[in-house]
Amino acid sequence: MSGPAGRDRRETPANDRVAAARLRGVIEAPRYAEPERWRVTRPVTDLLRAPEGPRERQLVLGEAFELLEMHDGFAFGWAARDGFVGYVAEAALAADGPAPTHRVAVPASHAYSVPDLKTPELMGLSFGSELRVVSAAGGFFETAEGWFVPRPHLRPLNVPFRDPVTVAQLFFGVPYLWGGNSVWGIDCSGLVQAAWRAAGLDCPGDSDQQERVLGEALPEGTPFQRGDLLFWRGHVALAVDAEVLIHANGHTMSVAYERIADAIARIEAQGEGRPTAHRRMPVRAD
Repeated sequence: MSGPAGRDRRETPANDRVAAARLRGVIEAPRYAEPERWRVTRPVTDLLRAPEGPRERQLVLGEAFELLEMHDGFAFGWAARDGFVGYVAEAALAADGPAPTHRVAVPASHAYSVPDLKTPELMGLSFGSELRVVSAAGGFFETAEGWFVPRPHLRPLNVPFRDPVTVAQLFFGVPYLWGGNSVWGIDCSGLVQAAWRAAGLDCPGDSDQQERVLGEALPEGTPFQRGDLLFWRGHVALAVDAEVLIHANGHTMSVAYERIADAIARIEAQGEGRPTAHRRMPVRAD
């Protein structure tokens, strides 16, 4: 994961042409730039390691991207939600406007051109898509784009979920997708990030980053409780209760439930080793 001067490229906004202004005096760069906030205009778009390179993560509609440069059809910068650095297709972004007010808070929804469920949909919307609501019409909210989204499907951004596990369970059955962050495909760390962020908690994008910073490390053998995180090398899962976890995994190629003891035994038998950490979400004051 190394980048400039041996730094983690996922966390270092710099390439051969430009670096974030905050890195002036830290790394050498041809020029330094202050970021400009842009937003995703497609239902989902890939955050790439390099132009035309492999997917590392994804952004959904309305999410913010901190832009350092546009070059040959790609935008370079980082995802505002977690600082993950990469490239996004220029065509998938638009300059920032008034901030979103609501997020899609069900697994998926649709946007319509008029407030009528019998009309053809304009696009699908994944959980976590961010929209600016400007008015209400019957059972629909109208967005700044002039779209109409069912009112029960949206939740104000300033009203987080109480329980990350409840959010993770919304994704039950969603297909596994390496680097995925949407209802059309998600991976283990994407599931944890969706769950924690919807509960108003900061969360990085990849499982190794999550293992370093999320929650409190617990001694091996500590009984599991709802919301605990169990890590392996390159994998993470959420405990549903003392005996069952939920995770996006390549074994079932989906978000699935599994008994904790069975998952530990199965993963070890595959040669992936024992869990590397058991971490617990801090108690929330609210």
